[in-house]
Amino acid sequence: MSHDIDFAQSAIRTIKSERDAIDKLIPRIDGTFTQACQIMLNCKGRVVVVGMGKSGHIGNKIAATLASTGTPAFFVHPGEASHGDMGMITADDVVLALSNSGNTAELVMLIPLLKRLGTPLISMTGNENSALAQAADVNLDTYVEKEACPLDLAPTSSTTVSLVLGDALAIALLEAKGFTPEDFAFSHPGGSLGRKLLLKVTDIMHTGQQLPIVSLSTPLKEALIVISQKGLGMTAIADSQSQLLGVFTDGDLRRVLDQELNLHTTPISQVMTTQCKTVNADMLAAEALNIMEDHKITNLVVVNQQNKIEGVIHLHDIIKAGVV
Repeated sequence: MSHDIDFAQSAIRTIKSERDAIDKLIPRIDGTFTQACQIMLNCKGRVVVVGMGKSGHIGNKIAATLASTGTPAFFVHPGEASHGDMGMITADDVVLALSNSGNTAELVMLIPLLKRLGTPLISMTGNENSALAQAADVNLDTYVEKEACPLDLAPTSSTTVSLVLGDALAIALLEAKGFTPEDFAFSHPGGSLGRKLLLKVTDIMHTGQQLPIVSLSTPLKEALIVISQKGLGMTAIADSQSQLLGVFTDGDLRRVLDQELNLHTTPISQVMTTQCKTVNADMLAAEALNIMEDHKITNLVVVNQQNKIEGVIHLHDIIKAGVV
């Protein structure tokens, strides 16, 4: 049976309740938080996050955030830990245990096993007098006065506070380790940032038989045939040692047609551009893109330190790779 309810007002009350719970967390960021960070920073193994129920879901996310920001971490279900997965935890690891009550049976059961291993234990609980908090090397206080749930039953404000505190740990460790955008990209190679920061010119450039290259004496008409065949809208001009001498592009062709030159007799050397922009194969594709945008061009010849042609990269290749 439905009841009349103002959904917007209900949402606002929930958000305010959780916001207030986060505000009250701030004064508790003290020496214990610093101690927890230091333990995790000194960890030679991995941070193993454990939690049951909703705390487990939050723990899973915290583990993922830690792992993607430079602190190796993974989640272990406490129930599975008692049935073999304890073998995943070593003395070199640090265990981060989440439990609002601090007395979750599946977590309490792990305490003597962790003590025997000598694995440091950081707890995140809303009850400083609980078995988990008392056994931990450091307890991070996640106490909330009430849940956002009007019945004060469903984990809402308490899980939000735990999630925020987990993010705070991850970011504090990120900053302590000097984690860079390149490091982040390495953890996210499939994302757009990863492609921008990891993909190099050599990964997407055209090489070998795909390259449009002609000699200085090549008639303009033959050069146009090469441009058409290779489909890159340009050709490079090189000597017998593959040294780059110049380029001729579709844009150059339009200028040539305005001059009414004889396509059959005019050598490409007469109309090519000699001061052309180049890149090296190890350059990031994103850097090559910047050069193209700055100079309003769509192609770049890839050369080595001896100015020998190694490839050609086209704007479409960069777009197709998802760098843009």
